[in-house]
Amino acid sequence: MAQTVYNSQLDAFDLYHQIQETHEPKFSLGGPALPALGHAVAGSTGAAISNILTYPLALIVTRLQIQRALRKEAGHIPDEAYRSVQDAASKIYDHEGGISAFYAGIASDTAKTIADSFLFFLAYNFLRRTRLQARSKSSGYLPVTEELGVGFLAGAFSKFWTTPIANIVTRQQAASMLSRKQPQRGAGASIRAIALRIRSEKGLQGFWSGYSASLVLTLNPSLTFLLFETLKRFLLSRHKRSDPPPQATFLIAAISKAIASTITYPFSLAKARAQTSSRSANTKDSENTAKSEKVQGTTDSDSSKNRSGVPNNVFSTILQIATTEGPSALYEGLGGEVSKGFFSHGFTMIVKQYVHRVIIRLYFVMLKLLKRFPNPETTLEGVKENAENVVTAAQRSLRPS
Repeated sequence: MAQTVYNSQLDAFDLYHQIQETHEPKFSLGGPALPALGHAVAGSTGAAISNILTYPLALIVTRLQIQRALRKEAGHIPDEAYRSVQDAASKIYDHEGGISAFYAGIASDTAKTIADSFLFFLAYNFLRRTRLQARSKSSGYLPVTEELGVGFLAGAFSKFWTTPIANIVTRQQAASMLSRKQPQRGAGASIRAIALRIRSEKGLQGFWSGYSASLVLTLNPSLTFLLFETLKRFLLSRHKRSDPPPQATFLIAAISKAIASTITYPFSLAKARAQTSSRSANTKDSENTAKSEKVQGTTDSDSSKNRSGVPNNVFSTILQIATTEGPSALYEGLGGEVSKGFFSHGFTMIVKQYVHRVIIRLYFVMLKLLKRFPNPETTLEGVKENAENVVTAAQRSLRPS
C-alpha cells in the first residue's frame, strides 16, 4: 500500500487521491463511485464550516500580529493594546459591539476558504495525474518528495488567486484598529471601499501583498509531514506505525501541525503586516534605510549601494522585525494560531465526514432521478472489474519482496 503523506490542505479531502485510488473501486454495487467533484464539495464545505467556527480566533490573531506595526505608524493609547488572546477577546467584546465584532469579514474569508480549497484540489488533481502519467510504473502513487512537491505547487497556484481576497479580509478584520489609529484608513469597511483604498495606496500589485510569505507557508504541510513521521517513530511501537489507530493519527498530526505552525509563524505575522500596511515594501525599505543613514552618517554612495543590495522580500521583513522589535515580536499571537490550527483540523475532519455522507446520498438520489443508475449488465461488468482488482491485489501481496 502507498505510504500516506500527511498534508494539512488535503485533510479536508481525507487524502482523496491516495485513499480513493488505493482502496475504493471505481465501481460499487450500489452504483458509480462518487466523482472527484463530490469529494471537493465535501472538503470545501467542511473547511468552510471549520473556518466559521474558528474565525473569532483568526481575527484575534490577526490583530495581535499587526498591533505593534500600527503602534509605530501612528501611536496609541497603552490601554488599547491587546496583551493576550483572552485580553483581546474581552476588549473586542466590550468595546466593539459584542459577538458580532468577532465576525467582521467572515463572508469574504469563507468565500476565500472555499475558493482556496477548490483551486487547490483541482490543481493538485491535475498535477498529480500528470506526474503519474509521466512515470513508467503504474503504481497509483508518487514518491514522498514528489507528493509534497505537487502539494506545494498546487498551494502556490491557489494562493495566487486568493491572495487579493486575503488582503481585503485582513483589512476587514483590522478595520476598527485602523480607524482608531488613522480614521481615514478605517472609514468604510466594505469590500469595494477596501479594494479602492488598496489600489490607491499600493497600486494593483498591492492586492498581492504577502504572497511571498504565503509561498513559504505553503511549505508548512511538508514540514508537518516530516514531524509527523518523526513523532510516529518515537511514540508508536513498530507494529503500529504502518497502520496507526485513528486517535493516535489525529493526536500526532495535531501536535505536528502545532510545531510546524510555530516554526513558520513569523511568516504568517509578516504576511498580516504587509497586507495591512498602507505603504509598499519598497517605500518602507527606503524609509528605513534613510533613517539608518541619518543615525550612522552613511554617505550618498553607500546609500545607493544599500538600497540596491538589500533584498526586498519576506525574509528581510522578518529580519527587520527581529532587529527593531526583538525576536519575541515575531511570535505575538502564536498561542491563538496554534489553538486555531488544532481546532480547525478537528472540526474539518468531523464535519467533512458528515457532509460526505450527505453528498453521497444526494448523488445516488440524483442518479435515480436522472435514470443513470446502472442496469444489470453494467452491474455485472462492475462486479467482474472488482473481482479482477481483488485477484490482482492478492497476487501482489503474495509476491516475495
